[in-house]
Amino acid sequence: MSSSRAEVVICGAGIAGISAAYHLAVKRGVGRVLLVDERPPLSLTSDKSTECYRNWWPGPGDAMVRLMNRSIDLLDDWARESGNRFNLNRRGYLFATAEAERAGQFVAAGEEAASLGAGRLRRHGPSSEEAAYAPAPSSGFEGQPDGSDLITDPDLIRRHFPYLAPDTLAVIHPRRCGWFSAQQLGAFLLERARASGVEVLPGRMTAVRTAGGRVRGVRVDGSGGSHEVETGRLVLAAGPLLQSVAAMLDLELPVTAEWHVKVAMADPLRVVPRDAPLLIWTDPQLLAWTSDERRELAESESTRRLLEPFPAGVHARPEGPDDSPILLILWTYHTETREPVYPGPVDPMYPEVALRGLARMLPGLRAYFGRAPRPVVDGGYYLKTRENRPLIGPLPVQGAFVLGALSGYGLMASAAAGEILAAHVVGDEAPSYARAFRLERYEDPTYQALLEDWGTTGQL
Repeated sequence: MSSSRAEVVICGAGIAGISAAYHLAVKRGVGRVLLVDERPPLSLTSDKSTECYRNWWPGPGDAMVRLMNRSIDLLDDWARESGNRFNLNRRGYLFATAEAERAGQFVAAGEEAASLGAGRLRRHGPSSEEAAYAPAPSSGFEGQPDGSDLITDPDLIRRHFPYLAPDTLAVIHPRRCGWFSAQQLGAFLLERARASGVEVLPGRMTAVRTAGGRVRGVRVDGSGGSHEVETGRLVLAAGPLLQSVAAMLDLELPVTAEWHVKVAMADPLRVVPRDAPLLIWTDPQLLAWTSDERRELAESESTRRLLEPFPAGVHARPEGPDDSPILLILWTYHTETREPVYPGPVDPMYPEVALRGLARMLPGLRAYFGRAPRPVVDGGYYLKTRENRPLIGPLPVQGAFVLGALSGYGLMASAAAGEILAAHVVGDEAPSYARAFRLERYEDPTYQALLEDWGTTGQL
């Protein structure tokens, strides 16, 4: 068995592990940092993302908003540094409703977000005295407002978003949001990390050696055999496989996994404009079927559920450059927990269901019913804590750290999460809000009481 030594070993070369390596080596000057993964970097979950980001998060407390604001600050810096190599935009998220009660909830959400640090709520009603609503540009991120714009003026909604359902009563447009290329961002950070001495070791971490209650080394099995790495600091950043690597330290973490899927399909009719923001329908709905379709679906127990109410939250965005026809569609209506297995489960009806659900918000998509272009379906696992906040910080075994449970927000949070993790590893002070992400929060009676009455988790 060959052997070597590393100052820090990071198990997992997804965007979280790469961010941690970058912050340790480039920003903290840590010596030999070793990234261990049996797969190519960014290929397990990071390349399955919708690649979106937002500072629009609910409470309690402002920890998630502060985490995301810091992440977006870093994304902005890296975009400037790289000549916006990863195509960061600031188109925003557009939440839309046809229900009067929900329009009132938009006001409360905007005011809460403002109080937590996401920026001011601006209202645009029929008699509003606010400055004119300014739509987001299709590219770039500089000079854009933060906060959110609530539009309840029907004429203004039709003028700027004529593709929405005619009965749309209100939209709210959080502005410090958008998307970027995950692969290009990850490649940029990995290049910078490697230039500062980070190495990637292909292989599977199969054992962790401890002695005296602290980490002493790890074993990595690869195509060339087994390799022993001596180290006193180990970071678990294994994405959906976090629980299995934590077991090597005899730890069980408070996380569960959900399987989430997205559809990529061509939109040759340009129902969704190429400069649209991320579009989210906030109303529950029944899917639109013909009488014959309803009869046929009702005959089988496996399809009868398609006649039942579906949850809110179907969302979509255009993908690629201006001449691309691709539309990404997502709808989280399967939320049961499951063990991460690959390949993930396939619901053959998902593309049709997602398209029909999205057509409630974008009626022009009905033209594709029964004749939709062939979709491409992929997915990944959200590894989540109960309240959908990450785990970042030290573990009970000395020298072991966790950077995980990043759920569906791994790409948007990893920039700041890696920074916090690096501070813990080198013993520097982390920002005050980082306490909300440490594992020991679950030992706090006040936090336990908060969990019993936790509201929305911010998941789309």
